[in-house]
Amino acid sequence: MPGTVVLGAQWGDEGKGKITDLLADRMDFVVRYSGGNNAGHTIVCGDDEFKLHLIPSGILYPHITTVIGNGVVVNPKVLLEEMDNLHRRGISTGKLRISCNAHLVMPYHLALDRLGEVSLGKSKLGTTHRGIGPAYSDKAERMGLRLQDLLDEKIFRTKLESALERKNAILSKAFGQEPFDADEIVKEYMGYAERLAPHIDDTSLLLERALEEGKKVLFEGAQGTFLDLDHGTYPFVTSSSPTIGGVFTGTGVGPHHVEKIIGVAKAYVTRVGYGPFPTEQENEVGETMGERGAEFGTTTGRKRRCGWLDVVLLRYAARVNGLTCIALTKLDVLSTFERIKICVGYSYQGKVYHDFPPHQTIFHKCLPEYLEIPGWGEEISDVRKREDLPAAALKYIEFVEQSAGVPVDVVSVGPKRTQTVLMKEGIEPPKLEEGHYLYLDEFDPPGQEGDTG
Repeated sequence: MPGTVVLGAQWGDEGKGKITDLLADRMDFVVRYSGGNNAGHTIVCGDDEFKLHLIPSGILYPHITTVIGNGVVVNPKVLLEEMDNLHRRGISTGKLRISCNAHLVMPYHLALDRLGEVSLGKSKLGTTHRGIGPAYSDKAERMGLRLQDLLDEKIFRTKLESALERKNAILSKAFGQEPFDADEIVKEYMGYAERLAPHIDDTSLLLERALEEGKKVLFEGAQGTFLDLDHGTYPFVTSSSPTIGGVFTGTGVGPHHVEKIIGVAKAYVTRVGYGPFPTEQENEVGETMGERGAEFGTTTGRKRRCGWLDVVLLRYAARVNGLTCIALTKLDVLSTFERIKICVGYSYQGKVYHDFPPHQTIFHKCLPEYLEIPGWGEEISDVRKREDLPAAALKYIEFVEQSAGVPVDVVSVGPKRTQTVLMKEGIEPPKLEEGHYLYLDEFDPPGQEGDTG
């Protein structure tokens, strides 16, 4: 059962990319299972920088087969632009495979996403305007177009014309927009089809056979638990399932193939865009976290909201995902604080909740109940061994383990591969040869207010 999952245990931007990179070079497959081009990673190797929105991170390793699963919504224009950029820089995409059942992001999805957000005014959700939500809506309404439809122009046109009857009516009557022309879209997408056809595959069968043969498969999460459509802080969520269930519905493999589920969490918490955030620090503490943690979108420069670690959220993430371990990132950011707070509960109308509350009103209006502990007051970015961490930092990590009920196996003390502390004996250390790729951070697409998709 050689499947490993890396997923976010907070609101995204937890540093999943670095943890993925620590594992990727020993994998045979790296699989993306949810979301679209509404988030991504910046990857750096020496002076080279790569920005990936849709293509899984393993593309940079020649021996890895990368897979875009059926749970992903694919904008073919964006995907081909990524592929072309990689080709120009000497990276082959020949081993990229895309599920024939993945749904397409269409031009009208982008228009409806943008216009819908504008119409909401102050109630807008902060989507990325990338058409992700409308594409998933069409999937649920059984009127979406899939990658396999690109392989038959007649089927593609028939489905497109049926969809445009409704979409053009909405665009013209509700928003006063010009209708989309079916012929123009067919011409554009058939051009995409010619190039993508060699990559379209039955990826469920491909992965099943690989896993049965004992090949190592890494399922790469996007976004985080609290952006999950079912289990997140609805409606300030994305339109898919970044949690563990999304792995299985988004790839077509069974849960018996997964043996390790790694939840990535920052040693504090950040959030982009709108939505409740009980431990947010709109003060000097939050400013310090933001500056030390470089909490700005790599592409947009947008500032992330910052706050103290919330173990109620972390315990919830551990439960709904069945986490087998935690990778705790950016512990070095807290080194400057003499005293550190940890949220251990929520107070609302005289009652304290130690588990994630069942009603949104409670979470939106609650006050955090904090435990305050001493900081360690020294920089730890050069620490590489558990025994070299300050005693106070070890106590912080142990409290996280006890609160979440899940062991912390990996601690990151900086963005570089080498800035990693393995907390348990028997964990295989990362390979650290020169020239390896470094995941600097997750980023949000340019020009948007939020990352909910």
